[in-house]
Amino acid sequence: EGAANESVLKVLGGMVMSCYAKYWIYVCGGMFIMVSFAGKLVGYKIIYMLLFLLCLCLYQVYYSLWRRLLKLFWWLVVAYTMLVLISIYTYQFEDFPGYWRNFTGFTEEQLAAIGLEMFALSELFTSILIPGFFLLACILQLHYFHKPFMRITDLEHVAPIHKKKSSERAEQTGSGNVGVNFEEEDLVTNIDEESEDEVELMPSKWGLVMDRLLVLSRRFSDILTKVQVFLWRLLELHILKMVAFFSVWVALEEPSVMNLVLVVLWSLAMPYGRFRPMASCLSTVWVCVIIVCKMLYQLSVVNPVEYSSNCSLPLANETNMLPEEMMNSSLYMEPVDPAKWFGIRKDATVLGYSKNHLIVLMLLVFEATVYRHQAHHYRQLQRSPPTIPTLFPTATRDTLDQGLLPCFKYLLNYTFYKFGLEICFLMTVNVIGQRMNFMVIIHGCWLVAMLVRRRRAAIARIWPRYCLFLSIFMIYQYLLCVGIPPALCIDYPWRWNTPVLMNSALIKWIYLPDFYTVPNSKNLIADFVLLMCASQQWKVFECEHTEEWMVLAGENTDDPEPMEERLFNPAPNFINCRSYLDMAKVLVFRHLFWFVLSVVFITGATRISVFGLGYLLACFFFLLFGTQLLVKPSRTRLALWDCLIIYNVAVIISKNMLSILACVFVFEMQKGFCWVIQLFSLVCTVKGYYDPKVVSGKTCSLPVEEAGIIWDSICFLCLLLQRRVFLSFYFLHVAAELQASAKQASRGFELFRASIVKNIKFHQQAERKSLSQLKRSMQRIRSKQQKYRDGHKTSDDSNKSQTAETQTDKKRSRKKKWYQPWLDHATVLHSGEYYLFESDSEDEEELQSEEQKPQTACQLAYQAWVSSVKTALRERQRHQRQLRRIERKEKEREGRMGSQQEAFSVMGCGDDVFEEPVIQEEVEEPEEQESGHGEMVQRILDILRFLWAIVLAMLDGLTQWFNLLTKQYRETSTVLCNERYFIIHKIQQHHTTADSTDDQVSQGSESPTLETCLDETDAENSTRYSCLEVDSGGLTGRSTPRPRLNSTGNLLSPEPPPSSMELVAVPSKQQHRHSRTASELLGDRQFFIEELEQSREFYNNQNRLLKLLFAMYNLLAANSELVCYFIIVLNNVVSASVISLVLPILVFLWAMLAVPRPTKRFWMTAIVYTEVMVVVKYLFQFGFFPWNSVYEMTLNEDKPFFPPRILGLDKTDNYIKYDLLQLLALFFHRSLLMRYGLWDHEGPLEEQSPSPESCKDEGKTRDEGGSRKEEEEELDRLEKDNVDYVEPSTSSAAATPQPPAAEPAPTGSKHGQETSSGLKNTLNPPSSQREDKMEGDHEQVIEEVPKKSSSIRFRKKPKQPKQQCSKVEPTAETADPCEEPVKKKQKGRRREEAGQRLLAVGHKIKHVFISGIQSVYRPAQGFFMGILHAEYRAATDVYALMFLTDVIDFIIIVFGFWAFGKHSAAADIASTLSEDQVPEAFLVMLLIQFSTMIIDRALYLRKAVLGKLIFQVILVFGIHLWMFFILPAVTERMFSQNFVAQLWYFVKCIYFGLSAYQIRCGYPTRILGNFLTKKYNHLNLFLFQGFRLVPFLVELRAVMDWVWTDTTLSLSNWMCVEDIYANIFIIKCSRETEKKYPQPKGQKKKKIVKYGMGGLIIFFLICIIWFPLLFISLVRSVVGVVNHPIDVTVTVKLGGYEPLFTMSVQQQSIQPFTETEYDQLTKTFGDNAVAMQFITLYSYEDIVTAMIEGSSGSVWRISPPSRQEVIKELLGSPVDLTLRLAWNFQRDLGKGGTVEHTFDKHSIDLEPGNPVRADLASLLIGNRTEPVHVPNMFPNYIRAPNGAEAKPVSQLEKGNEDGYRNITLSLMSDRSLNGSGNQEWWDIAIAGCAPSSCGVLPMVIFNDKVSPPSLGFLAGYGIMGLYVSVVLVIGKFVRGFFSEISHSIMFEELPCVDRILKLCTDIFLV
Repeated sequence: EGAANESVLKVLGGMVMSCYAKYWIYVCGGMFIMVSFAGKLVGYKIIYMLLFLLCLCLYQVYYSLWRRLLKLFWWLVVAYTMLVLISIYTYQFEDFPGYWRNFTGFTEEQLAAIGLEMFALSELFTSILIPGFFLLACILQLHYFHKPFMRITDLEHVAPIHKKKSSERAEQTGSGNVGVNFEEEDLVTNIDEESEDEVELMPSKWGLVMDRLLVLSRRFSDILTKVQVFLWRLLELHILKMVAFFSVWVALEEPSVMNLVLVVLWSLAMPYGRFRPMASCLSTVWVCVIIVCKMLYQLSVVNPVEYSSNCSLPLANETNMLPEEMMNSSLYMEPVDPAKWFGIRKDATVLGYSKNHLIVLMLLVFEATVYRHQAHHYRQLQRSPPTIPTLFPTATRDTLDQGLLPCFKYLLNYTFYKFGLEICFLMTVNVIGQRMNFMVIIHGCWLVAMLVRRRRAAIARIWPRYCLFLSIFMIYQYLLCVGIPPALCIDYPWRWNTPVLMNSALIKWIYLPDFYTVPNSKNLIADFVLLMCASQQWKVFECEHTEEWMVLAGENTDDPEPMEERLFNPAPNFINCRSYLDMAKVLVFRHLFWFVLSVVFITGATRISVFGLGYLLACFFFLLFGTQLLVKPSRTRLALWDCLIIYNVAVIISKNMLSILACVFVFEMQKGFCWVIQLFSLVCTVKGYYDPKVVSGKTCSLPVEEAGIIWDSICFLCLLLQRRVFLSFYFLHVAAELQASAKQASRGFELFRASIVKNIKFHQQAERKSLSQLKRSMQRIRSKQQKYRDGHKTSDDSNKSQTAETQTDKKRSRKKKWYQPWLDHATVLHSGEYYLFESDSEDEEELQSEEQKPQTACQLAYQAWVSSVKTALRERQRHQRQLRRIERKEKEREGRMGSQQEAFSVMGCGDDVFEEPVIQEEVEEPEEQESGHGEMVQRILDILRFLWAIVLAMLDGLTQWFNLLTKQYRETSTVLCNERYFIIHKIQQHHTTADSTDDQVSQGSESPTLETCLDETDAENSTRYSCLEVDSGGLTGRSTPRPRLNSTGNLLSPEPPPSSMELVAVPSKQQHRHSRTASELLGDRQFFIEELEQSREFYNNQNRLLKLLFAMYNLLAANSELVCYFIIVLNNVVSASVISLVLPILVFLWAMLAVPRPTKRFWMTAIVYTEVMVVVKYLFQFGFFPWNSVYEMTLNEDKPFFPPRILGLDKTDNYIKYDLLQLLALFFHRSLLMRYGLWDHEGPLEEQSPSPESCKDEGKTRDEGGSRKEEEEELDRLEKDNVDYVEPSTSSAAATPQPPAAEPAPTGSKHGQETSSGLKNTLNPPSSQREDKMEGDHEQVIEEVPKKSSSIRFRKKPKQPKQQCSKVEPTAETADPCEEPVKKKQKGRRREEAGQRLLAVGHKIKHVFISGIQSVYRPAQGFFMGILHAEYRAATDVYALMFLTDVIDFIIIVFGFWAFGKHSAAADIASTLSEDQVPEAFLVMLLIQFSTMIIDRALYLRKAVLGKLIFQVILVFGIHLWMFFILPAVTERMFSQNFVAQLWYFVKCIYFGLSAYQIRCGYPTRILGNFLTKKYNHLNLFLFQGFRLVPFLVELRAVMDWVWTDTTLSLSNWMCVEDIYANIFIIKCSRETEKKYPQPKGQKKKKIVKYGMGGLIIFFLICIIWFPLLFISLVRSVVGVVNHPIDVTVTVKLGGYEPLFTMSVQQQSIQPFTETEYDQLTKTFGDNAVAMQFITLYSYEDIVTAMIEGSSGSVWRISPPSRQEVIKELLGSPVDLTLRLAWNFQRDLGKGGTVEHTFDKHSIDLEPGNPVRADLASLLIGNRTEPVHVPNMFPNYIRAPNGAEAKPVSQLEKGNEDGYRNITLSLMSDRSLNGSGNQEWWDIAIAGCAPSSCGVLPMVIFNDKVSPPSLGFLAGYGIMGLYVSVVLVIGKFVRGFFSEISHSIMFEELPCVDRILKLCTDIFLV
């Protein structure tokens, strides 16, 4: 152990020593700098620096000499340091300074400058400490580390790395690359083996840990070594550029003569590489000189003041400088130090001042170090340095196409080699943009000179001159920055007073040297970078012709025809992506073009100037002709592209030249030429010419954010890149692909049409099937009834024969016999015989064997909820394993069937990530007995894993759903892709080509048994083409074997099973030809192409996220036309102007109605219109139009009818953003149409030559025309008809194989083109095929006069062209042949009879005029006929969605009604309606919305397509007029600022789209039944229940359905059927849910379910029971608001006479209680429990004191007779007289509460003999002046409740009324009015009051809290009211749920309701 420890220590020690040997010298170097620059700069420190610099110079220049002298150098340094220390220390002795002075003859200052001075103790310590430590460091280096250092740095004798060692290393790195896991496992297994073998020697845990650490550290050190090697290589390649760049940068920071040397050296060394080592050496020496000079100049001995020159100010007439400019000129500002020009000056800190030069020096030394290190490294490896300077020697041109990483490495190696020229051009543009002055115009000229040459070889020829120019120009410009020495006191000639106009801005622009505007030298760094790039490019030009560069880096050719001398393309094909690199290539080589064009567009659009317009026009040109351009010969393509590049460069140079106007003459321009500023958007981009605040004028503002060439340079970069793309070999693949897809023109159209036809057929077949089933069940019922009747007859009247019975007997017997039900409607309804509902086995739908599907996220979550997370996870894994097993078997079977070589991808392979650990855990589980803590952790992990599983399941589900939506699109694109591959590679495929002569007999594809268009296979299945598709008829489609192709190439379908024959009664002899759909072609593939298979496999093996992204892209591409519509509408919503309104209307009335999809003409209209709109908008953005001035803009800021705004021509910031988006969407859609051969395809199905087949077809089509109506016939017609259905789609769908557009094709198939888009039309990429205007006519004729239709076929009678012409409209193809002969004859006549010329001209004009009108009228007529009479409609029902959008609009109107009225913006709907006022705009919108919904429903039920079309047109125009013109006028706010209106309009647009789709597809035959009942799931059930809860909706719908449907049922019967259907649907939903989410039996409910559901119900019920009590108390205490009285009135009356006293007080006299008063009150009643209970109900803010004035508020107006009467009654009346005190409180209802006035009164009966009566009488008579005392009259405390009665508070009055206050009454009079009018009033005071407070009567009022206004409607009921109304109603409702359940069990628990459901649907069908 001791030995081991010793060895470990030795190893560690050795490592430390070697480390120090390597790096200690750096410590010494650092100490050198510290010693030199720490503290004050003195002489001995400069010598240190000198030694240090000498050493570095020698190291850089002469390495071997440096090594020899190094030891000597260290000795010298040590000796010198000792000397310095001794000198400083001894100088501190007393007499030593004197000795030194005498010895040297220096003064004290001079000695101090050397470094000898007297220090204080602390200073002495620091000044000795640093040299002391330095001495120590040097001695350590000399003694311990010098020898090892010399050994390490010896380049002559390098010890190579040993073979053995290197092989070990290689093994280690190899295993390191493999990955951590294996090593870990090996380690673990090794340990296990050891422990099994020898238990005694089992190592301790620490031993294992140490081993593991060693392995890890070794691996870490390996990685570190690799990184180090890489970094050293990187430095070796680029250190020189870093040195050059930094040296020049330092020189430019302070321009001076000394730095000029550095600039000259590096400017010449960059282009002429052989000078570079010399430049390094010279730079090193020169930098050392600069540093020493700078240090010496800092010594205190040097004093610049002694020799500085003072320049005198010139006279005003001698100079053109302004006085303030003169004061700031460096000549006259301060004394000029001559040394400054040389680059030396005094500075505060010498280190900061010399820092930059020191760094340059370090870099230079480091450069030498790097080169020596690499030389050492290569010798160690015993190989020569690589000839080609690359980072990764293995990455060459050959490895480029192997993957993303090799490609990235290749680019790191050779980017400059490949793209150096483009980088140089970019750098030139960068220089121009940085400086924008006169000098860079020269750069611009060079750029043009280069670009005009175009060919690489030509540019290479002038490149050396360019490099020379750049280096000389760089030196020249630096000289300008240095200028003449200011010490001469001479100013520059352009500052003299001369007639030539020169100002500072112009001098700055021309870049002349000056003392006031000093040229900016820092900008020259851009020039130097350009010089560096150009120098490297020169090297590239030389290298690219050498053999080895061509082999390793590839050739640098720019031949426009690269394939001229080659047999094959050297670049591999990447179009069918097989790797991520291929995807990147597709992005670059295929799609970069469109990206570049959008950059060009943005470049033009972000700057409003003439130049921008050029960019826009160029962009539009290339967008329109881009695709043709890409397949043109490359010379043409390049010529056009180079024009664009030259335009771009011209713009950049022009902007540079115009900068003289923008920077120098800006004030003059602003005064007189503002339009020029706006036309060219002139703004100076370089700072320092003028003060921006001075030029920001109101009259002519500068377009600041629109200046600069940053976008131009981005555009330049993109254009250059795209040019390189055009020149590359890779691009040839793209061109080939584009040419192939051009050849495929009609093919895509054919496939899409086939799929449409198939969809239609599927629909018709499904409908036919249900009709025939219905017919059969009717017949069965009839026959059963017959049997039943017969059976009864034979038993009853065996003696009678039925045939002998007369007719009358029959009638009579029917009346008698109850068992004959077919008497009348009512008896049928009530007979209730069961045999009506008996069923045959044939009628039962067989259960489909469900395919294994991946679990959905919902099912997974449900399973976890029912059982537990763990079991759910386990179940999921089991499920996935099962899926994989099935897939494997399927693959094996496929391998056996077709000899297919590939192994397909596994579907759920992404799950493996978390599967493995889970499985392991499953196995381990039973063994482990974990602690509670462990279990907890495990549970958390399980939950996390489960959440992850749910996320994955959701991703899978989403991807699958998207793929299902785009299945048809993907299959079609796959077929087209395969065929393109065949075209490119010229493989003859005999069974899929369009020109094959064999007919495709595929009966299988006609019947929906083999594979239907609704097969729910996901992406993987569709690419594997399994024939396990579920068959839609419910038949066992899997039993049909997959058809194989025989030798002739025909698809021979086996006999379908009998059931299918019965359903699709197509006689086998009548097999129609049929163009086949993509899925059939895919299912039938004959070829195995490795490339395509690899591509497919690559896509299938993507991770989930990428798959989802691809699925989303497919969804976008499949619905690109919808995206276009969406963006057009969005653009209109945002800009809302006349010019943006045109396209949406065209979309709704043209594009969306076009059958089967919008034509090329529409898309071209949209594109051209958008482009024109952009240009027009752009032109009107210029500021020189008067309405674009700032004044006009602010004046009309929010006016909706400001003319430019309503036209869409006003100046805005983001005027063009959505237009660009719209253009891109339209072009994206166009490119897709072109790619799928649906763009130029005008209608290849028209032609001029008759063919026998087509005649046959015509006959067929006519028959079908007649039989088409059969779909809509009634049941009785079907019963009579024994004729089997002839499929109306077959003959036209597939008559003859489709030839390419050039060859003639039969017209019979023309109707195929017209087939309206099928079920998935919205999902198909819309074909852009134009309306064939003749078709409308043909169809019309076929339907109306089937017999005559053949005479109209223009091909039948070629002899009569004129007649033919009159009957057929002039479409492009047919009009020409019949117009030409007419013209010829006219010409002949003109030659013969000159007199008739005028007549002929007249005829011609008339003809032209008529044909002009016809050319407008006929296409329109044809268009609408095409819509209304499309041959086949894949009838679709989108009424539900239309209704939904209408409902949403309705809701928007109701909740956002304020947006539709002028002044209703503030009010809310409830308050408006509660005031019984309805705003007009709101009413109009509401009624219109409701009436359109009703009309829509009526049209839907009548299936009136024409009506719907008219309705659509009216609505589109009406709503656009209303929303964009009338509404803004009404509301006085712009549409773009009215969010509610925008939302409403947007939803309405969705409605228009759905309506158009409905019109295009036609209404289906069966339209009854609620749309919510089409599927049976939770969501539909929930929505359906909601629908039934809406009042009157169910009834309204049912009655409308009955009114507009042909039916035999009465209204009540109809309602009955509806109700049955609704109930059955609900039961069906619950059955489906039970199936989908099964509940395991014998399992008790989990607590979470019980407490979750049960607990909630209990809580709810308890809440309801106690709701009123809770509510009322909460309303009072919690949410109640305090509502103090605003008025208190007190009245005193005596008997029935005039009131004695009336007094009102308002709020100022009603004072709320304070807390102290409240405490006082509680103290007063502290011992009275009853009173306290009352008081605690109120807080202090609820109580107020009303201070009522004692004097009455009104005089006592009583007539003398009445007065006498009162006195008489008081004195002599025998009855009681009442003295009454009444009070009335008024409250503010706005704060809450329901009652405004609350009042009460208190009366005292004055019985006869009561002293009060006598006293009052004497008062009135006038013989008493004392006040009358009335006892217990005034209550102290009154409660003001919510109700109307304000009772006194009995709890606070002792002994009830006895506690009231006593009062005194006195009658006052005013006799001052000279006795004429004597006024009297009464005064009341509290008896025994203090004199101060006698004037007032205090009344304390307790106010109950009132409910806030928002809850007033509930609180108003009170507790009892709430109980009666709310609780009992809810109780009844809840009881309905819980009681009488048993009565409905027999209905609600039906195990299977399918038969009843079917019965209902059959009734609807009939």
